[in-house]
Amino acid sequence: MQDTHKDFSVDHFNQVWGIIDNADRSADDADNMLALAHSSLWHWKQRDDCTPMNLSIGYWQVSRVYTLFSNAEMALRFANSCLKISLENTIPPFGIGYAYEAVARANLLSGNLDSVNSAIENAHQQVADITDNDDKASLQKDLDEISTRAAQS
Repeated sequence: MQDTHKDFSVDHFNQVWGIIDNADRSADDADNMLALAHSSLWHWKQRDDCTPMNLSIGYWQVSRVYTLFSNAEMALRFANSCLKISLENTIPPFGIGYAYEAVARANLLSGNLDSVNSAIENAHQQVADITDNDDKASLQKDLDEISTRAAQS
């Protein structure tokens, strides 16, 4: 079963990204995206080699999918799980920064701008410690997008 969990955890994660990146997603695509995100996370949890970083990324992806459904409650639930596991373990700054990004994005949906700004501030503290320039630029771009949307709210 471990091989099956390994295959599905990665394959389903990657399929979610394919659907997220598809600008012409159908309602069926959206339903599949949500199911696959949960499936990926579940299969990661079954793996013997699952690390806190794997779980952090899995929770982050599920949260991100819920933001695409404009479901603030579920997005925040999974964002908070992402942040909790990231802070309780030795997750690199990139992972912690994205945990705060998820919290900010989820709070933006509910209009809680104080929480958005707090999460962005915490994420920026992590950006400073990211050594990979591509990772730093990716997180900064997402934080800038959230900040822009928050300013328009």
